Amino acid sequence: MHNDDLPHEVILAIQQALDVHVGDFQGDPFDAPSFDTPFSPIPVLNDLFPDEESLAHLDFVNTRLAETQQQLQKEIGVLQDELRRSQDPEKMQLIQEMISDLLGQMSRIREKATESEAVVRNITKDIQVLDTAKKNLILSMTTLKRLQMLVNALTQLEDLVKEKKYSEVAETLAAVKQISVTFKSYTGVPRISQVWKRIQEIQGDLRSLIDADFDAFILQDTSKAVKGPQIAEACLVADVLGPDFRAHLIDRYVALELKEYRRIFRSTDEAGQLDNLSRRFAWFRRMLQTHEVEQGRVFPVEWKVGWCLLAKFVDITRDDLTMLLAKAGPSLTVKVLLENLQITTEFENSMVKKWATSFQAMLATTAGTHTASPKPISAAFEPHMSIFVDAQDKVLTDMLAPHRKSKGRASLSRPSLDVPNGVEEETENLVLPSSTDLFYFYAQSLEQCAKLSTGQALFDLCALHKKWLRIYAEDVLIASLKRSPSQPQSRRSGDTRYDVRELKHACKLINTADYCLSTASELEDKMREKINEEFKERVSFHAERDMFVSVVSAAIVIQLRELETACDAAFATMARTTWTATNQVSGQSKYAGDLVSAAEQVIETVKPLVEQKKYLRNLFDKASSLILAKFTNAIVKSRPLKEIGAEQLLIDLQQVKSYLARMPGEALITPSYTRGLTKSTTRLEALLKVIVTPVDPAEGFILNYTLLIGDASFSNFQKILDLKGTPKAQQNDLLDNFLTITSTKTDLDGTSFLSSLDMDPPGPGQLGGSLVSPGGSRVSLPLAMNGENIFATMTSPTSTGPLVGGTSSNNSSQGGSGADRSGERREVFSDLRRFVSFGLRKDSMAPS
Repeated sequence: MHNDDLPHEVILAIQQALDVHVGDFQGDPFDAPSFDTPFSPIPVLNDLFPDEESLAHLDFVNTRLAETQQQLQKEIGVLQDELRRSQDPEKMQLIQEMISDLLGQMSRIREKATESEAVVRNITKDIQVLDTAKKNLILSMTTLKRLQMLVNALTQLEDLVKEKKYSEVAETLAAVKQISVTFKSYTGVPRISQVWKRIQEIQGDLRSLIDADFDAFILQDTSKAVKGPQIAEACLVADVLGPDFRAHLIDRYVALELKEYRRIFRSTDEAGQLDNLSRRFAWFRRMLQTHEVEQGRVFPVEWKVGWCLLAKFVDITRDDLTMLLAKAGPSLTVKVLLENLQITTEFENSMVKKWATSFQAMLATTAGTHTASPKPISAAFEPHMSIFVDAQDKVLTDMLAPHRKSKGRASLSRPSLDVPNGVEEETENLVLPSSTDLFYFYAQSLEQCAKLSTGQALFDLCALHKKWLRIYAEDVLIASLKRSPSQPQSRRSGDTRYDVRELKHACKLINTADYCLSTASELEDKMREKINEEFKERVSFHAERDMFVSVVSAAIVIQLRELETACDAAFATMARTTWTATNQVSGQSKYAGDLVSAAEQVIETVKPLVEQKKYLRNLFDKASSLILAKFTNAIVKSRPLKEIGAEQLLIDLQQVKSYLARMPGEALITPSYTRGLTKSTTRLEALLKVIVTPVDPAEGFILNYTLLIGDASFSNFQKILDLKGTPKAQQNDLLDNFLTITSTKTDLDGTSFLSSLDMDPPGPGQLGGSLVSPGGSRVSLPLAMNGENIFATMTSPTSTGPLVGGTSSNNSSQGGSGADRSGERREVFSDLRRFVSFGLRKDSMAPS
């Protein structure tokens, strides 16, 4: 039977019985047990023949294996003989008889053990009874002794109560109550029941007696002269009688002390009106001072009677204020509300300072366990704090009204009244003063509201701040970016053609939006720090910060628009150049110098005016993308180029590339910018190098195209021929050769960066819609320059022909050479019509 048929438990038992472990065998591998895994000869063979040279000892190994086999056969024979002797029937019968005798002996031992246990139990039975009796006797003696102590203490307590020795009564009563706990389970015994009943009667008499003494002391009853030390000792007895009686005494005292307050400051009388709120607090301070000097000294400190007076006063005053404020209704003004709330908060803060404990903690300590969470007096003003929030709304409306009405930058950059006209330009702020005024007002209103309320009112103020941040971003900042039809365009200089004021205004808006962005985050943290816990998670300025990010994006669009305007003249000159008339390369062209000069003027104007360098880096990325895209459009418009024209353009491109490489400066240039610029210019260089290559011989021209561009696109190759200005008759031959050669090159891609090249680019100022209007609060910007979108920004809906392979403009981001597109299907003919036209050209060709 194979060991796989044995249960796992049996295998483990065999290993334990034989005391063997598979990992212990370091000698002959044939001696190792194989309970878990079957024997594998491969390791043995590897040990015997570790290399090719060991095969020479094959005869020796074979002889040794034969000897081992014979030895094993002998061992097997010996074991078989031993097994036959062990399975002798007579021997098995003897073993069974011995097992039966063993079982019989075990049964007899068990019976004798049971009998011994019964004997021991009978012997110790009397001892157990005596132990129980001893235990009960000790308990009875202890109980009787305690009963005697209780009766004696109770008799002593009665005498002390009659003499009003409260100090000794407190100690004796505490001992009586402690001893009586032992007899609580014996109240069914008549004598103990009488003692228990007498204890309750004495406690009742003590309560009545102390009540009378307290009233006489508080009311200053001359007929019953009760001294302060006696009341102080009575307080000790009240502590022993329990917290309920202590609370009863405190409530009685507080009610008597505030009885006069209820009479004087009734809400129906003149003294109880809102304009007399300060008189309420003055009265309580006088009463509290009298309490601390006179009656308050008799109460233990842990009773916190002063806190109890404060809590009751707060309840009465809060209820009165709630009714008075509700009665005032619409006639309640912000001035009255804030004055009374200020008086209330000052009173609450003075109480906090007096006891060095939070106001809410004092109220919670004196409140009962079953009462709701107590509220301060200022909570009565919470439902009416909307008046304060509405007042802040009106102030903000008036503050931003001049900036919102003009909808332009005249209101944002008004000259200061304190600065002379000649000095205004030099001392101009980097951010709009209206933004600093707005957040200064926010800080003031936040501090004022936090002093008065940190609940719903502060949360409503937070919502108001968010509302006006949105209004400021949309109606002030973004609205100032919109070009007004009434704005004269004659401000543009005839030399630069870009508006310096527009650029500076865009820089100021970027700084202002960044200031608002960071300050809004600080405002959110401050609001979370001061507001109540239940509102913390609901405080968020995320949407408002996003709006200021949109303002930054819109301002960068304006800067790019001015850069495009400044460069339009140079690109127009480039597009009008007749490259076919160029006979030789003449160094750098004039338009290239003008282009670099115009771009440099715009960039150098912007650089010192933008504070945060991250926005400058973003601008440089987009500016580089814009200039290279416009350069490519001008190349397309100026076709045909011919070889000399393309060579001249290569020189001009190097000049533009050199400027773009140094445009950010050493402090702002990043590796990603350099990589993107290199990738974009490399593609333009590849395009021009293909055009520079002569078409004769055709095979060399086509092979050069496949090396530089790296695709087998029929339409892309035709774009090169159109740019080059190749005659139509010669184009047919080149296209046929192109199809023939590329059909054998299966490693070529179906598309490249030329797939997104628009052969009918937009006019000046209309760069494929990449520069959108900043009219909305959400502004879409061109993607940051990464070298992938240079040609994509020039794609228009009307192409010169369908793209090869059915590739959409999304594929324009893929490189032309070296890109891994082995998984894409390459199609030489994108539709049937192109295939038919190719066949017609083949038929019309003259036989060679």
